[in-house]
Amino acid sequence: MFAEFGVISYWTYFIGAIFIILVPGPNTFFVLKTSIAGGLRNGYTAAAGVFIGDAVLMFLAYAGVATLIKTTPVLFNIVRYLAAIYLLWLGGKMLYSTFVQRTQPQSDDDAHKGDILKRSLVLSLTNPKAILFYVSFFVQFIDIHYARPGVSFFILASTLEIISFCYFSFLIVTGSYVTQW
Repeated sequence: MFAEFGVISYWTYFIGAIFIILVPGPNTFFVLKTSIAGGLRNGYTAAAGVFIGDAVLMFLAYAGVATLIKTTPVLFNIVRYLAAIYLLWLGGKMLYSTFVQRTQPQSDDDAHKGDILKRSLVLSLTNPKAILFYVSFFVQFIDIHYARPGVSFFILASTLEIISFCYFSFLIVTGSYVTQW
């Protein structure tokens, strides 16, 4: 379908991207938790952080940093362990907030949204699943002999973001309405 733009086996990539996105990871759980706790607006704020983080990771893959991580296991392990530490901290914070009543008024919604966006962006940038996806899977569908590989990356990145948007929209709407019901 996009072979003339340097994309190899677009439909295989499309199906693989769907399956990769459907595998639950930290981004999925964070967006779902945020939409259940804070509604549609906070859910989409969390999803925006994930989209920005994914776009940054895709750009880094395009720029060759993904190859550096793949060829330097020490660097990849540092990223992976930092992500694990952050996930443990985030999980501990979620458990703590569950057991301790918060006495903060809900009026500081803008600061809360900024916190949601920042947390989802950091979570997305340190997500081992996303890093592995861009290092091992994403680049396999780029024709290295194509004159402008940036076009190929853009097609694959846009496809991934559209699939992610549809999936996260389903999670956000479902989580928000199940909570209201």
